[in-house]
Amino acid sequence: MNSYPQILQSMLNGDKRALARCISMVENETEGFEAILYNLKFQKTPPVIGITGPPGAGKSTLVAKLLDLLTEKGKTVGVLAVDPTSPFTHGSLLGDRLRMSEHFLNPNIFIRSLATRGSLGGLSAKAIEITDVMKAFGFDYILLETVGVGQNEVEIAGLADLTVLVLVPEAGDEVQTLKSGIMEIADIFVVNKSDREGAHHFVKNLLNLVGSRMGSTTPVIQTTATTGSGIKELLKAIHTRHSEKDPEKKISLLTEKAARLISYGRMRSLSRKELDLSIREALKVPDFNLYQFVTRFIHSSKS
Repeated sequence: MNSYPQILQSMLNGDKRALARCISMVENETEGFEAILYNLKFQKTPPVIGITGPPGAGKSTLVAKLLDLLTEKGKTVGVLAVDPTSPFTHGSLLGDRLRMSEHFLNPNIFIRSLATRGSLGGLSAKAIEITDVMKAFGFDYILLETVGVGQNEVEIAGLADLTVLVLVPEAGDEVQTLKSGIMEIADIFVVNKSDREGAHHFVKNLLNLVGSRMGSTTPVIQTTATTGSGIKELLKAIHTRHSEKDPEKKISLLTEKAARLISYGRMRSLSRKELDLSIREALKVPDFNLYQFVTRFIHSSKS
């Protein structure tokens, strides 16, 4: 299985090893990766469910419990965990995969980590392509988990069909200061660790906030992921919200994806290492001006 047509066909036939190899080729842009993307075929249209929220909200535990419930129903699930990236090595820290290790050997589950690689906005541009590769494999569901450190919550709305924002009671009054963009991307709010003190009061405040900003249609689900409490209710809400999605959502989602892919394609030839060397050279000139420096790269990307 050396040529990309063979690898792609094996992947489309349900070979997980071929799926992993296709993802690696796309992620690392090795020979044949563009042909793989060009020839993807989608026999299913699995919902892509984004799971995001601040660090410590219990997102990975929540995902693990959703995996339990879905696989009990005989469903197949692909998980793409977008991990934090080391600012020095630009590699994934793999934390999410470690927390979901109990599912590694489940034949109905495939878990892959993806480093953000310093992407502007947090999410790697490769997340779009890899999600599509996983969709072509034919999973029943795809779960996309992000690290949730600021702009990521907004970025995920451009990748997922439906976004779940996970919060905890300790967020308290901090929710009042969340940017409206972050609040508005949520199709479902989850208050995890709801067995903790103050959870009821937090949920009440959140409901009031959601109602005042977006109307009363966005559900707020209470869960305690460590025990599995509320997971069935969350899955029911996911199904309901996904069935209610505005048809225009698909157009706007594809437009957003296309814009990101075009932007990434234009930037692909720009090497971080080469940029570093160019900066070092430019700094030798007195009165270095960053905007004059970047202009030549902007113009070259348009040519």
